Amino acid sequence: MVEDDQRMSNLLRRSLEEEGYAVDVANDGPNGLWMAKEFPYGAIVLDVMLPGFDGFELCQQLRAAAIWTPVLMLTARDEIGDRVRGLDVGADDYLVKPFSLLELAARIRALSRRDDRARPTVLSVGDLRLDPAAKRAWRGETELSLSPKEMALLELFLRHPGTALSRTQIIDAVWDFAYQGGSNVVDQYVKYLRDKVDTPFGCSDIETVRGMGYRLRAEEPR
Repeated sequence: MVEDDQRMSNLLRRSLEEEGYAVDVANDGPNGLWMAKEFPYGAIVLDVMLPGFDGFELCQQLRAAAIWTPVLMLTARDEIGDRVRGLDVGADDYLVKPFSLLELAARIRALSRRDDRARPTVLSVGDLRLDPAAKRAWRGETELSLSPKEMALLELFLRHPGTALSRTQIIDAVWDFAYQGGSNVVDQYVKYLRDKVDTPFGCSDIETVRGMGYRLRAEEPR
């Protein structure tokens, strides 16, 4: 998220984290451009009025650099010309302030499915299933009660079945860029997740990879 208003960025960040997103925040155009070029984000929420250079220029520079991360522009401007300009420089969607936080989250979910990676509507490995848009998950026919972070962790595993993910990779994907805690938080949340998706069903699909991290077993559960 690129937003220079501290109060607004704090509000939006808390709201999106409650939806299970990991959110990085830049407060000016140059820093936002650097972060967007350095990290593979699922979506960018971009304010128009920014220090350094505005959101229009930032979006234009991203597209010129062949970075196609979906962009949702936020602005207090309601003029048709501004909305047209935003779309013309490469933005994918436009939201005028004030707006509903529920609508913002819904639009981000829609945008995050538009990038060039395959993003099936429902992720599944064996009898584990997860609907990223609805934030619902199941083991067989049993719906799982997961916290936002547990849901995000399970989604990461389901997107990379059979792949060993390091604790650093997991933190980068499920927590945010500014996270300063230790990697033991990953171990703690993997335990929480196992207690909900594996142990009650007599499964052991979330495997520990010694000296590396964790992976979700790719084959059908035994």
